[in-house]
Amino acid sequence: MAENKGGKKITILGAGNVGATIAYTFTVAGTCSDVVLIDINKEKAKGEAMDIRQGVTFSHNVEICDGTYDDAKDSDIVVVTLGLARKPGQTRIDLAKANVNIVKDVMPKIAQAAPDAIYVVVSNPVDIITYTILKCTNLSRNQVIGSGTALDTSRLRTSLADHVGLSPNSIHAYVFGEHGDTSMIPWSITNIAGIPMEDYCKEQEHADIDKEEIITEVRKAGSEVIKRKGATFYAIAMSVNKICDTILRDSNNIMTVSTYLDGTYGIKDVCLSIPCVIGANGIEREVPPTLTDEEKEKLTASANALKNVIAQIEL
Repeated sequence: MAENKGGKKITILGAGNVGATIAYTFTVAGTCSDVVLIDINKEKAKGEAMDIRQGVTFSHNVEICDGTYDDAKDSDIVVVTLGLARKPGQTRIDLAKANVNIVKDVMPKIAQAAPDAIYVVVSNPVDIITYTILKCTNLSRNQVIGSGTALDTSRLRTSLADHVGLSPNSIHAYVFGEHGDTSMIPWSITNIAGIPMEDYCKEQEHADIDKEEIITEVRKAGSEVIKRKGATFYAIAMSVNKICDTILRDSNNIMTVSTYLDGTYGIKDVCLSIPCVIGANGIEREVPPTLTDEEKEKLTASANALKNVIAQIEL
């Protein structure tokens, strides 16, 4: 049994590229005191844990080891990276059926071992997997957070920052909806220093934003990386680290993450991303900004696309 040395413990389910890179990022950042890597391939989990552990003298003193489902006990956070990775040319939705079956098998056991943990879901398609976890366990809505469009939002801010020559941290922009092909950008709330994006571009004599080009770029960003290097793992690891750090510090940061909606914007019984306050209890509350009618329609269309997938899956 992996023993918690009294600090903050995070269990990572899945020791593939994403799970291992998240474990490495936690260690370099000193996010927690204990990391447990669990994978069906026990040798892979052990090897990844050994490799990271051997370098902790150059970083933070994080205890990292491999384990079994029972070792998730007493975890503050469980990061879910279970399942198959996207292959080049494959959509996130193509993955749904196989990964849902894996999650339905594993998650009830993990939830029993760590009923009080906050669950951060990374497995794709993340909105479908987040919904599945809520349906196949007794975990509460606030306990289960899909990484959702946190990464898409970062990609959007980076893209807009390049356009106007500013730091991405100075761009206030969000991606809502599915982490995938039906995601949408609420341009009505996109701004720089409180100035609407379009007005800022005119005032500073930047070229107009090509909105269609930007959303296409954001949606295809992951597949473009996969096409070139076979997988994405650095940026998602950084986004997951930020979510987990926010939980452990009870920071009450607002991030676009996938959560179960029950009437927000008239959308019910589906998980998708809108801004949420994240703290020690997981999702503390939703922060839904006022959207235009057109934006609401796009968000509803995204919700309906996800519901269409859910309808085709045995939960």
